[in-house]
Amino acid sequence: MPAPTTIRLDDNTRARVRRLATVRQRTPHWVMKEAISAYLDREEAEEGFKQAALRSWQHYQETGLHLTGEEMDAWLARLEAGEHNAPMPPCHR
Repeated sequence: MPAPTTIRLDDNTRARVRRLATVRQRTPHWVMKEAISAYLDREEAEEGFKQAALRSWQHYQETGLHLTGEEMDAWLARLEAGEHNAPMPPCHR
């Protein structure tokens, strides 16, 4: 069962929530839950991207394996042109 949580909002933010709730024919509670959920989804996705980039950087530092920007652009162009099975070029030093 969900536990209640208190959040302090300034008057302007509270009014904005109420206005949006009225327009959407929802409760202010629903609007706030949706806003928090959307924020968490966005921030978790960004954090996942950052962590993947850090892992990639660590791997590069350990191995020196990489693709150039030109190699990646050429591969992506092939995929975009409809070659959905185009193999990714091999990484090299």
